Amino acid sequence: MTSSELWTRASAERYDAEESEMSSAPVLGPTLAFLTELAGDGRALEFAIGTGRVGVPLRERGVPVAGIELSEHMAAVLRRKVDEGTLPVSVGDMATTVVPGEFTLVYLVYNTISNLLTQDEQVECFRNAARHLVSGGRFVIELGVPPLRFLPPGQVAVPFDVSERHLGFDTFDLVEQVLVSHHLTRDGDDGRYRRGSSRHRYAWPAELDLMARIAGLELEQRVADWDGAPFNQDSAKHISVWRKPA
Repeated sequence: MTSSELWTRASAERYDAEESEMSSAPVLGPTLAFLTELAGDGRALEFAIGTGRVGVPLRERGVPVAGIELSEHMAAVLRRKVDEGTLPVSVGDMATTVVPGEFTLVYLVYNTISNLLTQDEQVECFRNAARHLVSGGRFVIELGVPPLRFLPPGQVAVPFDVSERHLGFDTFDLVEQVLVSHHLTRDGDDGRYRRGSSRHRYAWPAELDLMARIAGLELEQRVADWDGAPFNQDSAKHISVWRKPA
């Protein structure tokens, strides 16, 4: 059983509304262009496809897409948008679930590999990606860089969003390499706030490269965003592409 925390029915039903900015054309357009180019004439497999924020519009661009999703509730929301014949989804964890066929692209976006809370499971995720890839195929991950340099001595919390409708901050367990994201979200216009939290295992780019090597993959490129900006020491996240050797 995976260590990932499950999305409930209520959180799945709220997801698209709460992440509407991430589905906007300025945000999603570069993501789709990047993935479409890597997929080429082949098929794409999305790990943790969720409600289809990326997978559905990628399929609409002509890329055959399949998905793996742990939460049946998230998959049910996706199914309202597209039928199984058009975009098949297997319910299961991304570290061990195997779907039929081979793919030129496997991708995992929006920090989701951090949902796997152990290093062993994250390694198995890389192995599972390699298992599905054709020779020369690519595995793509989008992941934030742990903001540990913002932690003064003795501090364990870093805010990542302070806005009118949402307060978000991360707390860090530096020994276990686990962060907890805390959210206070305004629920309606009557002044009430809904509190939630989720656990994540953060990993540095170098650690992911070692996981890729264990899985038989080679780093092809690393950029700071979907537009291809250079990755450097000030980058808040990275898009990394590993290739399965021919």
